[in-house]
Amino acid sequence: MFSSKKENSRTKMAALLLSTALVAAACGSDTSASVDAAAADAAAPVEEAMEDDAMEDEAMEDDAMEDDAMEDEAMADDGAMEDDAMEDEAMADDDAMEDDAMEDGEGAPQQVSLEFDGLEPLGEDFVYEGWVIVDGNPYSTGRFTIEADGSRLYHTGSDWDDLSAGTAYVLTIEPALGDDPAPADAHVLAGDLVDGVAQLTVGHPAALGNDFSEAGGQFVLATPTTTVEDDELSGVWFIDIVDGAATTGLDLPELPAGWVYEGWAVIDGQPVSTGRFVDPAAADDFNGFSGTDATGPNYPGEDFVQNAPDGLDFPTDLTGSTIVISIEPEDDDSPAPFAFKPLAAEVPAGTADHVGVELGAGPAFPTGTATLN
Repeated sequence: MFSSKKENSRTKMAALLLSTALVAAACGSDTSASVDAAAADAAAPVEEAMEDDAMEDEAMEDDAMEDDAMEDEAMADDGAMEDDAMEDEAMADDDAMEDDAMEDGEGAPQQVSLEFDGLEPLGEDFVYEGWVIVDGNPYSTGRFTIEADGSRLYHTGSDWDDLSAGTAYVLTIEPALGDDPAPADAHVLAGDLVDGVAQLTVGHPAALGNDFSEAGGQFVLATPTTTVEDDELSGVWFIDIVDGAATTGLDLPELPAGWVYEGWAVIDGQPVSTGRFVDPAAADDFNGFSGTDATGPNYPGEDFVQNAPDGLDFPTDLTGSTIVISIEPEDDDSPAPFAFKPLAAEVPAGTADHVGVELGAGPAFPTGTATLN
């Protein structure tokens, strides 16, 4: 609307100038100078008006550009605020998910830091499981295996989030599949939690309950299940011979549920079982290597005269071999002795048959530390 008014004003001014020019022409050349002057005077306001209009248009264009810039800046600010709000919401969601995961027990192996010395791998069908005792009730802190390099591989997390009220930590051996949710009988290590830290030993009442420092015994080399006279150094029996009669050769404490004793002869670096037993004054559960000419004494032991494992030849000479008494999980699928070996001895060269050889303390029992994070 404003531009149409300006155009009308300019038209009127142009008509006035034309009229003036015509009058000047009619009056003759003497008046041309004055006419020119008059025309110039008449044109000046028009030029000034046009110049003012141009400046006004430029100013309006600048205002419009400034408005556009302000609008763009406002939109950018709104976008940034919206992005920040979305980022904050995403972070809040992440935190909520993390809290939910912790509540569900995921990542719980980090709730208890474990360090072990001497703990060994199990058979493939079994795993270790840790428990924190809270108000007399066991809560799992996760299942894991010990790898050949000594590292731990976790299999499950914890089912208990708040362990701060725990009074003890217990390590057990559990079936890898089909496990009962309660702890198994085979308690490996245990310790009381003091300021969130438990020193784990076999001697704790919640483990084996004995450090086996009083354990002892002896064995003899003999092959009572054969009538051959030149194989007497190929059998080991955990007995003492008094006045020509066999008596108990081992002094071992009674084991808690879940554990048994097992005898071993390490022949050319290969451990070979003599059988499992719970009572040192009774026969063990194995005679697969013994002869058939006679019955062996009613004590733990074995003749290595037949059915030799791959890599070995029977009969053999046990001098120079190592004889071991181990403590094994009752449920066990490992062909090697477990980490608990309370008694061991190397058979001295030149040892005669039917002569007692004393057993000494075996390797140190595993230990550990459990720390609540």
